[in-house]
Amino acid sequence: MKRFTLVLLGVLVIGTVFSQKELAMPPIPQVRLLHHENIINSLNSLAKLQVTRNDTLNRSINRTVRVTVNNMRASVELNNTLDNNGKFKWLRGINEMLTSFISGYNARVIKGMLLPSLVKAYDDAMRIDLSGHSIAGVIADHEPEIGNILVDNYALKENKGIPEARDVLVLKACQRDPTNCLQILTKYPNNSYADSLIILSAFRDQEELYKFASAPTALAKRIQSIDHPLVKAIAKMANMKTGRMYFPFLDELYQGKLRMDSITPLLAKDSTGEYYSLLVKTRIRYAERMQHGDTPMAAQVLTNKLRSKAIELYINEINALHDENNLNVRFRRLEGLTPEELYYLAVLSEEEIYTSSFVSGVYPRIMSRLKNSKSDSLLELVHNDYYKKFVKMCAAYNTLDNFLDKMDKSTAQSLMKNFVTGLENTRTLEDAVDVADSYGSIYNADIRKLILDEVGHRLELSKQQRNRRGQTIYHLLNTIFLSMDSSSKVDVSAELGINPIYFMPNKLLKDTSGRIVMQQFFYGDKDGSTVYNAFISRFKNANWKITYKPMWTEVRSVKGAPVTIYSNLPLDEKKELDEASQDSLIAYLADHEQEPSVVIHRGHSYYLKTTISKLAPSAKVILLGSCGGYQMLNSVLEIAPGAHIISSKQVGTGIINQGLINVISETLRQGKDLNWPALWGNLESRFSGSAKEKFDDYVPPYKNLGAIFITAYNNAN
Repeated sequence: MKRFTLVLLGVLVIGTVFSQKELAMPPIPQVRLLHHENIINSLNSLAKLQVTRNDTLNRSINRTVRVTVNNMRASVELNNTLDNNGKFKWLRGINEMLTSFISGYNARVIKGMLLPSLVKAYDDAMRIDLSGHSIAGVIADHEPEIGNILVDNYALKENKGIPEARDVLVLKACQRDPTNCLQILTKYPNNSYADSLIILSAFRDQEELYKFASAPTALAKRIQSIDHPLVKAIAKMANMKTGRMYFPFLDELYQGKLRMDSITPLLAKDSTGEYYSLLVKTRIRYAERMQHGDTPMAAQVLTNKLRSKAIELYINEINALHDENNLNVRFRRLEGLTPEELYYLAVLSEEEIYTSSFVSGVYPRIMSRLKNSKSDSLLELVHNDYYKKFVKMCAAYNTLDNFLDKMDKSTAQSLMKNFVTGLENTRTLEDAVDVADSYGSIYNADIRKLILDEVGHRLELSKQQRNRRGQTIYHLLNTIFLSMDSSSKVDVSAELGINPIYFMPNKLLKDTSGRIVMQQFFYGDKDGSTVYNAFISRFKNANWKITYKPMWTEVRSVKGAPVTIYSNLPLDEKKELDEASQDSLIAYLADHEQEPSVVIHRGHSYYLKTTISKLAPSAKVILLGSCGGYQMLNSVLEIAPGAHIISSKQVGTGIINQGLINVISETLRQGKDLNWPALWGNLESRFSGSAKEKFDDYVPPYKNLGAIFITAYNNAN
């Protein structure tokens, strides 16, 4: 649309100039001949530029520019009010205008179609300046790129309207790029439009204004001087030591629904949870408003603060007590919390909360503390805020059946239908991935059928509405879900054009030397040493040779196909020596051009982010194997797209992880492909009792539906 506007503007300007007659050029004195020749040379250089993709239009633009510029040259020579220096000034200015365009066009800072407008604007500005008036109006009427050339022009720089024109250019820059308005104003804090622009910024992005208001700059002083209630409120908080604690409530403070003096006492009681409770109550009120299309100011700031307080005050403590068998002791910190407060603990700490913290602590306490026995009353209390995330977490932690059984069947059906609607309307794929992940964790046949039917219905609606994004998302989900039913005989790899998900060819894991490199990440806590020693003892046999290094070990096959397993030593985590050993190993692998194709995380879930941050993009098979590892699929696939991922939805255990490593390494040593269904069936028969229950929560690559969806979506786009 913008390009069309520029083309139309150019055509109109060309039409205007074509109505002009080219003036006869008067005799040019020798003393000014060089200046005229410079202009002619610049016109010739302009004629060589392809300012548009249309040759006919280029010729018209060239003729337009030449006529206008020649008329300006003639008018300078014919102007009897100008002395020799005055004529020098304007001839230099005309040429500078042309050369500024050429350099700007070559640097891609000005569009070619603006050339006719620039020349006409300069012609207008020259006439206005010669009459003694301000050229600010000309600047206001044209694109900023044109204005920038004019205000810096040699012949126009003394015009009395230049200060106003420069202010106008700042205004235009802010209007064009409102997200960077305050950054622009840091260079021009005294701009005449600054107050209005700052007020607009206050309503557009309160967090941004807070940051600039708290800085030791001239702009901050300008912000603090503005007499506007919203700006004053933000500026006041920005200059308080505890301002960040009040800022999440900005919207209700601005509207008079809250007072700062009602918040102040809670700051001293932060550790008691009263401040957290106010955050929850405010978020619920925001959720109700958002249901009706209202967007509270600084809503994300409040959510971020709510998340940080949930983790700081509650999640960290109950996670840290994961070895405590007495649940009353472990979850004592949750006493007194309402169902709503517990709900936000869960949905805002998805990546931090341990499986046992959710399954044994937060979830049962939500259910037991509901005054209404119907579980959907929980969602009513929070106005369905984050309900899709809660459903996803319930599915991942195998509590969804329990949650749905506690509400009317029709309500449960409606909830699950809504769970899969509107996936095409979000800016990210998070909701769609949540749906895919959840489907793989749902074992209730009726719920699975309901979701599959609704996905099919949404696919047809997207086709009717010609919504391409919707068609892509629902087609992928439909195909992936159908492939989960063996009777449908859907080959998901062939249907979606992605690599096979049921097996990983041995040859794809080899490096250029024909060797398969595996890398394990160990951590220096008590469990890390135990698991590491168990791993080493497993490979003390005739098929493998173990070499001990100061910071890592190398386990190399001596029989069969060449396979090497590198493992960093689980050195003291308190001194961060475990991470140092990881970094040392990574540096060694890089120096020797060895790229791991199999990567294994051997720590608790709170170490997983560190492993992911160091994950090699060459990884094609990844074993997460830790509590909550299933939640990290998206992060892993950003680094290693298309990787086959094994993870645990719930508690990852050393015994099962070691069993997986044994089977994978032995299969590769024998030169065989990793056939996941066969490998999984083999492992399944090895575990019994509680170990079998833990193994059932491990997700093989061909059932990692979220990972498959992301891979297929990226391939489709």
